[in-house]
Amino acid sequence: MHHSKVNPKPPGHEEGKAARQAGAAWLATALTASRRDTLSSFQVFEQRLEALAVPRHETLNPPLWELGHIGWFQEFWLARNPHRQLGLRADPAAHRSACVRPRCDELYNSSTVAHAARWTLPLPDAADTRADLGLQLDATLALLCEAGDDDAALYFFRLALLHEDMHHEAALYMAQSLGVPIEDRRWQATPLPDDCVQLAFDAGRWTLGVADRGFAFDNELAPHDTAVPATQIDSRVLRWAEYLPFVESGGYDQLQWWSEAGRAWITRERPVAPRYTRRQGSGWQQWRHGEWGDLDLRLAACHLTAFEADAWCRWAGRRLPTEAEWERAAIERSDDFDWGQVWEWTASVFQPYPGFEPHPYRDYSAPWFGDRPVLRGASFMTQPRMRHPRYRNFFMAWRNDVPAGFRTCRL
Repeated sequence: MHHSKVNPKPPGHEEGKAARQAGAAWLATALTASRRDTLSSFQVFEQRLEALAVPRHETLNPPLWELGHIGWFQEFWLARNPHRQLGLRADPAAHRSACVRPRCDELYNSSTVAHAARWTLPLPDAADTRADLGLQLDATLALLCEAGDDDAALYFFRLALLHEDMHHEAALYMAQSLGVPIEDRRWQATPLPDDCVQLAFDAGRWTLGVADRGFAFDNELAPHDTAVPATQIDSRVLRWAEYLPFVESGGYDQLQWWSEAGRAWITRERPVAPRYTRRQGSGWQQWRHGEWGDLDLRLAACHLTAFEADAWCRWAGRRLPTEAEWERAAIERSDDFDWGQVWEWTASVFQPYPGFEPHPYRDYSAPWFGDRPVLRGASFMTQPRMRHPRYRNFFMAWRNDVPAGFRTCRL
């Protein structure tokens, strides 16, 4: 990589910090905008998918179920929640009032409705589901007008907003998986500069975790010091221009570059190139919006598994950063550290911070500790409100439907 001045990070990261401390007026605008985006992406599925049908697969959800779940979640934690003003002190098992849709908990509660069952549930049709979401949002906005302005009173409004934003991104990468074109310019990848600086850090201590007032997810809390070694970390993520030489050199056939788990994945899946790419003559193509087109090598390498990220690092004599190294660089060198193009695999396993206590939405973090790598940053599909340098994402290492890539550190 060329080592010279890097372009500053793209705009949008400050909005992610603001969202966590936003007041009622800002939240009302954001909740309305988020719902508009939810309905917009759903409309594309309606137009492109016959009967809104998608294959039954563990990385997918039926779009109609997704739509109903988003409204259900907002209503469950706000209009139906007798403890909504208590924030983190709310009892998640408190008796709930009736919902706009009879037996909605049996349809949309992701904690109790088995994933495989979502294809056969007696869901209301799209028109009725939209009507439900309209009533649910109206109720939310009315409650927001009466809510206090402290963190406890606004906690579930912020949670509902960010939850819907997460599902919006999931809809975008589900569309990519299904070949459904999402042409809104806001959700398109943009080229990265050639320049890549090696940002140097001395050994020291870093405080992982959120300490500020405002909203935080439970897995981000309990700030604690951790030792970080001296290192040099890339100022931006890897582009296709840097990744594809590994493929062209036969890296997918050379098992010495792959971890034990990576070799098992290679043997099972037998990939010859990253997902959504193919060699065409002397160049490369990318499958996007449901068709093949020339791949811009300046784009961030994307839809890579953690296995592929690790194998490239072994081949290049580099390594993935830990989440502490990533977070320190993103905060201490914010003007130089370019992030937000793709979710970034790290070398850290998703574990609770010391002193972890689950928030009322119990299933957000605790069930997933122990076997998933942490991803940091954000992607070009992420709502700007979701982008935060302390945010911890987590997926199984084999996932390549997620818009994920990586940056590296010196060994």
